[in-house]
Amino acid sequence: MSDMNQAMVQKYRSNFLKEVEANVEEGTWVKMCMQCGVCSGSCPLGPHWEHPQQELFMMIRAGKREEVLSSSSMWMCTSCYNCIARCPRGLPITHIMHGLASYAKRLGLAPKNQPTSKFGDIFWDSIAKNGRVNELKIGVSLYFMNGFSQGIKNALASRELGMAMMKTKRMSPTEYFGGHKCKDLSGIAKMLKKAKEFEAEHITKFGE
Repeated sequence: MSDMNQAMVQKYRSNFLKEVEANVEEGTWVKMCMQCGVCSGSCPLGPHWEHPQQELFMMIRAGKREEVLSSSSMWMCTSCYNCIARCPRGLPITHIMHGLASYAKRLGLAPKNQPTSKFGDIFWDSIAKNGRVNELKIGVSLYFMNGFSQGIKNALASRELGMAMMKTKRMSPTEYFGGHKCKDLSGIAKMLKKAKEFEAEHITKFGE
């Protein structure tokens, strides 16, 4: 490889690391990973990740922007914090995973039909509208997010759980249409609007 090509590759690689540092929550910690693998070994879902956590960090440092941002890996994080508790260097790995997922989604590069992303949208929609989570509405939305027929199958498979929740008054038809709401919904709407404005002001536009 010529000196010019090497310089171009190095610039590309360092640019993506800088992009992550500027736009991803706790992204400045990525360069501190020493590739020990304790994080992926501690993750309950580790075997199901497309790219383990430390591999994602290496890919970022190698400049593999498209592969990282389109990966389903960071969407696998369930926030158990095992990785953070056991990381020898104390990297905030959970926060970085959620930050990468959020950034990928913001750029429109997140994988399509990602269940975790759909759950996040449904959960956030409930919070934004009511100030609280409507558990029944979220449950129904999740059951039917992949179509009506699949929703019926999901509901039938979980009918015992549903009946148990109804007996303990955790689910009822009135909850679906009404549910618990915060009193000052207009205040919550204003707060969320201000938070979005604040976020927009502080997002670094890489390369500009």
